[in-house]
Amino acid sequence: MTLPASLTIGELSERSGVPTSALRYYDRLGLIPADRSAGNQRRYPRSSLRRVAFVRVAQRVGVTLEEIAEALSTLPPDRTPTKADWQRLSRVWQQRLDDRIGMLVRLRDRLSGCIGCGCLSMKSCQLYNPSDELASHGAGPRRVLEPDEPERRAARRRPS
Repeated sequence: MTLPASLTIGELSERSGVPTSALRYYDRLGLIPADRSAGNQRRYPRSSLRRVAFVRVAQRVGVTLEEIAEALSTLPPDRTPTKADWQRLSRVWQQRLDDRIGMLVRLRDRLSGCIGCGCLSMKSCQLYNPSDELASHGAGPRRVLEPDEPERRAARRRPS
């Protein structure tokens, strides 16, 4: 059986698991190239399957569509991205992923205790963040959003 050289938007949607509306949006952003048939219907090269998979994975790790478009613009539009391409592009996002993993671990570990939001309404908040000392590190839940340096400083001041 010979595979078709190109896919309709419905076929690409079915194979990739991405709704046709999202594929049209990806097309407008230049994330996936489309040709037009004589009847003005979109036709996608088979390599679009890998590009769509790349977009979905990159979005899952928190990369914006604009950043994905910038990364994909460094690839030739007429070929399937290779493993080497993915490794080169994803290296740029490695630190962001590491930071996100760290934040999720901190959130998991501190979800039921003081997260450093400044409310001082929990008994533990008065011990771990007296007088809202973490406010000097910025707004919001500092124990979750920020790496552990303020946590180490606060621990030195905690009663034993």
